[in-house]
Amino acid sequence: MHNHTYIIAEMSANHCGDKKLAKEIIKTAKEIGADAVKLQTYTADTMTIDCNKPEFKISDPKSLWYGETLYALYQKAYTPWEWQKDLKEYADEIGIELFSTPFDKTAVDFLETLNVKYYKIASFEAIDIPLIEYTAAKGKPMIISTGICSKEEIHEAVDACKRMGNNDITLLKCTSSYPAPLENMNVLTIPDMIQEFGVKVGLSDHSMNIEPVIAAVALGAKVIEKHFTLDRALGGADAGFSLNTQEFKEMVQAVRNTEKVLGKISYEINPSERKGARSLYAVKDIKKGEAFAEDNVRSIRPSNGLHPRYYKDILGKKATQDIEFGTPLTFNNIE
Repeated sequence: MHNHTYIIAEMSANHCGDKKLAKEIIKTAKEIGADAVKLQTYTADTMTIDCNKPEFKISDPKSLWYGETLYALYQKAYTPWEWQKDLKEYADEIGIELFSTPFDKTAVDFLETLNVKYYKIASFEAIDIPLIEYTAAKGKPMIISTGICSKEEIHEAVDACKRMGNNDITLLKCTSSYPAPLENMNVLTIPDMIQEFGVKVGLSDHSMNIEPVIAAVALGAKVIEKHFTLDRALGGADAGFSLNTQEFKEMVQAVRNTEKVLGKISYEINPSERKGARSLYAVKDIKKGEAFAEDNVRSIRPSNGLHPRYYKDILGKKATQDIEFGTPLTFNNIE
């Protein structure tokens, strides 16, 4: 489909450390119409260091993870690497794409062994040019979230891919707050990004709503990424900004409906709709030779008579025959 938006269900930590639940998420994502499921491939050690200094703790009281060290959070939230081959094979078997976000070179090397189709670079890694170069060099399509990047840094990321001979790049507009407030989404940036960077653009949406997704698709987004959980009550580090099964299903349907609504540029007229339009009718009996006047000709519904544009032209002209009340006028009626 020309305007098919690629919808990614982000599993992230929503498997809650349970491989069976991870498979259930993949299966459900397929059933509710997602095109792909995305994992994250890291360990606490590839992400950060085990350090208790204040800057290694989450200090924002509003954060879902307030007070935790980064290391402890990543230890809890990561997807075990030994699951990932099995999850990829399961996804292939049921017919849904499964790929991942690598956070360092070892993750890229590991994901290459799984033969993933795409690579995703997370917002906070989008400024890590060596990682982008290493990943882009594998020649797979690149999807890059831009949540914390300046315009200059986005250009640097795009240029890094191109330097490696990789021009298949999708940038995701992203607000790196979890969950993201609607007033911070600024999806109007999407058409500007398309023009500015000359690549495909989508939306990585951490809000709890589907309106940003619909607006993004209407503005030209080609990829939508949204966190997905079977049920927020299951917990998991990302549950607080993930859509549940019903919500995700409704979002997919809303995207597909939006695609239909967008359609194509068209000024075509549907003839069946046109039938109800106005046209010129005799609204009194008119004798042969009698002049057409405001009291015997009107523009009324339906559309069987002459176009209303001729109304002024025929006033004062004469009837070529008797015309009965309720007859549509044609050029044959008029001298």
